[in-house]
Amino acid sequence: MNYTESSPLAEATAIGFTPELERILPVPSNETTCENWREIHHLVFHVANIFFAIGLVIPTTLHLHMILLRGLLAVGCALYVVWATLYRCALDIMIWNSVFLGINILHLSYLLYKKRPVKIEKELKSIYRRLFEPLRVSPDLFRRLTGQFCMIQTLKKGESYAVEELTSVDDRLSILLKGKMKVSYRGHFLHNIYPCAFIDSPEFRSTQMHKGEKFQVTIIADDNCRFLCWSRERLTYFLESEPFLYEIFRYLIGKDITNKLYSLNDPTLNDKKIKKLDHQLSLCTQLSMLEMRNSIVSSSEDEEGLHQFLRGTSSVSSLRRHFTI
Repeated sequence: MNYTESSPLAEATAIGFTPELERILPVPSNETTCENWREIHHLVFHVANIFFAIGLVIPTTLHLHMILLRGLLAVGCALYVVWATLYRCALDIMIWNSVFLGINILHLSYLLYKKRPVKIEKELKSIYRRLFEPLRVSPDLFRRLTGQFCMIQTLKKGESYAVEELTSVDDRLSILLKGKMKVSYRGHFLHNIYPCAFIDSPEFRSTQMHKGEKFQVTIIADDNCRFLCWSRERLTYFLESEPFLYEIFRYLIGKDITNKLYSLNDPTLNDKKIKKLDHQLSLCTQLSMLEMRNSIVSSSEDEEGLHQFLRGTSSVSSLRRHFTI
């Protein structure tokens, strides 16, 4: 006699409990999961995605590309939070988009902070517009340059900025803000220094090769003067950490030395003529003003040698003007 034990599942099927078991136990099916599409989401959901799409198609060549992108992403995330909270009651969607919203707001705030208008002191505006702005130095970088280890000093008429063979060249670098200074050697006038020009650019160039040297000329305030003064050691350290600004200083100092060489060869140059020379670069930018001053010392041990040097520079100047014409 064969005995077959009936299982509870078979009994339940025979009784007619199949629909209930289908809800409890997975039953294989060949039907697709997306056979019956759900209803269309709320309008807020679609507006959020429109903001995402606009942010992603903004061209990178646009000036405010990153600010617009972060702003549109933040708006899209905010709309997602509203949709998930009010219309879907989906806690996970609300939490994730709240995190994304916070990240985009922080990044947007940083970008807006970098784009903020930087206020430059009134006395320094002329220097920035004349020297640094044409070379695309940002106001923020210029403010960093002039905000540290830097001060504005004054000299009354007749006071000395440097005395030949006495003042060290290792201490400072200065740009004249206001007034006029006179450069002389052994009492003989060489050239003037006008606003927006470096006072001791040749000495700054020379200290890159030699330390502990003294000024070979005397620089005296011909008017009441104000000048921007950097600590040379700290400025050098700062420029080493800013390669772009380091190249800017090399260019500006080279051009300033060129203008000084022109004015040395032609002492009659005034401020207007010096401005015309600003855009004219020559091989003189490769020269050192200190070498020129050394030539003065070596060839002018007496008054006659000095006069010969001055006559020679005048003839060189006239010869240059002849070839220029």
